[in-house]
Amino acid sequence: MMKDVVALGELLIDFAPVSTDAAGYPTVTAQPGGAPGNFLAALQEYGCSTAMIGKVGDDAFGRLLIGTVAEKGIDTRGIVCDPNVFTTLAFVTLDATGNREFSFARKPGADTCLTADEVNTALIDEAKVFHFGTLSLTGEPARSATQKAVAYAKEQGKLISFDPNLRKPLWPTEEAAKEQIEWGLHQADIVKISDEEIEFLWGISPEEGAQKLLKEYGVSLVYATLGPKGCHFANPNGCGEVPSPTGLHVIDTTGAGDIFGGSAMSQFLKVGKAPAELTVEEMRAITRFACCAASLSTQTHGGINSVPEEAAVRAIV
Repeated sequence: MMKDVVALGELLIDFAPVSTDAAGYPTVTAQPGGAPGNFLAALQEYGCSTAMIGKVGDDAFGRLLIGTVAEKGIDTRGIVCDPNVFTTLAFVTLDATGNREFSFARKPGADTCLTADEVNTALIDEAKVFHFGTLSLTGEPARSATQKAVAYAKEQGKLISFDPNLRKPLWPTEEAAKEQIEWGLHQADIVKISDEEIEFLWGISPEEGAQKLLKEYGVSLVYATLGPKGCHFANPNGCGEVPSPTGLHVIDTTGAGDIFGGSAMSQFLKVGKAPAELTVEEMRAITRFACCAASLSTQTHGGINSVPEEAAVRAIV
């Protein structure tokens, strides 16, 4: 059974604040998350078939996550349930505008403990696209597992999709983060990267960053997201910019970038062309759909569970 996309990386629980008591302690709600899980949930919602490779703890949260992922239609054969480590937890704090800060219970978390020999390569064989981010590159053994999986996917001629997904608290130094992001970018055919990540890496504009990726890194298709402003897109045929829909009340931006990425990938796959062959008009339509899906996802809490239905996205495209 062919899969459209297989992703490797973290499944975790996002704890989002609901309220705060007088002493400043939050009341939190647990949400299923992890960037690759959010990414695949969007793909499933928009008619694609997917599978996940990763590790959770053999604990209440790990079992809940596997159940949620399966319920979304994502193939869970590649998810290892390990009794020796605890499912990774992320605590999200939100400021007045809905933007997030993360602190992680991950010393180690199960997601970092995936080993190279636990990677289910049969799932990669079945897929058109292999997707990964940098949370699986922050330390061993998951880093080696990711590198092996990427190398295997490339050998099999799969399209490689990458999202830097920079979370500074998870890296020992900023240099370490840059080194691993650079490695990931050099592997990829399709990259979704934020304006903040481009600034972090090279100190240049999103437009300059997109061109740098095309010309110096061998990337074929770039989405440079601009936060609430929308997204700049580029491939060898040209570039453009799509604004985000206006007038939506943002509650929680958790997972919005991942949902953008998965939504864009779903529409890209429907076109049926190589990433370098898309016309500017095709890229614009893909990016507009993804901007609308990501924007709608910010109206509810969480990641995996905040993917909007296709009809709702089409209504504002």
